[in-house]
Amino acid sequence: MPEGHSVHRITRQFTRNFVGHRIESWSPQGRFAEGAAILDGRTMTDAKAVGKQMFLEFDGEVWLRVHLGIYGAWDFAGDITRDATIASANGRMGQTNQRGTVVDEDGEDSISSIGAPRRARLRMSEQEQLGDDITEWPPVPVGAVRVRLLTDTAVADLRGPTACEILDAAQVAAVIAKAGPDPLLETTPKARRAAEDRFTAAVRKKQTPIGLLLMDQSVVSGIGNVYRAELLFRARLNPHTPGKLVAEDTVRALWKDWTKLLTIGVETGQMMTMDKLSKADYEKALAKRDDRHWVYKREGLPCRICGTNIVVEIMGGRKLYWCPKDQA
Repeated sequence: MPEGHSVHRITRQFTRNFVGHRIESWSPQGRFAEGAAILDGRTMTDAKAVGKQMFLEFDGEVWLRVHLGIYGAWDFAGDITRDATIASANGRMGQTNQRGTVVDEDGEDSISSIGAPRRARLRMSEQEQLGDDITEWPPVPVGAVRVRLLTDTAVADLRGPTACEILDAAQVAAVIAKAGPDPLLETTPKARRAAEDRFTAAVRKKQTPIGLLLMDQSVVSGIGNVYRAELLFRARLNPHTPGKLVAEDTVRALWKDWTKLLTIGVETGQMMTMDKLSKADYEKALAKRDDRHWVYKREGLPCRICGTNIVVEIMGGRKLYWCPKDQA
């Protein structure tokens, strides 16, 4: 399932290439025909992510809410930008925050900027892959496309989402109110502190294990299976520790670390959770997911710190990876 960084990247692609443009909308699959008809002909006015959910606003205070779930993805084509997150002068994409061009062996290679937009297909879900150049406009929808959003120069196709619905402003506000804080939504020191306080209070009042609380989207938005395992290891925290028994300083440190890792994920497109690496090791980690994490998907392998074999168990219906010594 796409975690928070992926959804923020998708909304930034919409902000760069769709906001301010009149949208043609229809449902090639037919399952969202009524909702697509409501959007058709409207101008997109905003795009934002809240954890794993995204909200696209259109004139007339009409919103499209999307939750990709496990199988959902957006495919972009046209004058799209490989990385719509790191802007340099004049709106072009630059190399200002990148350390070399590294292509991930699994296709998750959005660390590489293409400079100016190009007419190509770009899939954005848990992994991002640049497809073949397109030769006709608009391109023919591929697969079961729930909804297509089209401008004169760009197209976005949504397929396989868990949620895709039309909401008004009041309904959007109600959905967001139920969601836990998202570090990237807060732009002032006061708001950032309030979000940290809210997360800390939510964790420390519950008997629920911290390994479950980090996946609870009403406690904190955006954390999924990968970030859960990595955050807990980085904090050397036993995933079974009840939230109310986690020291306040530790909870606040978790929030700050989540803010850091989420920011890195948005900037690189990859869930890079190891730091203090040499330039060579950093590029190796960008190129290969096995070299990017402390514990995730490393069951049976020696801990990178103590050498104890990493274990895996099911918690909250998902696999949890952790070190029984460093996180004892």
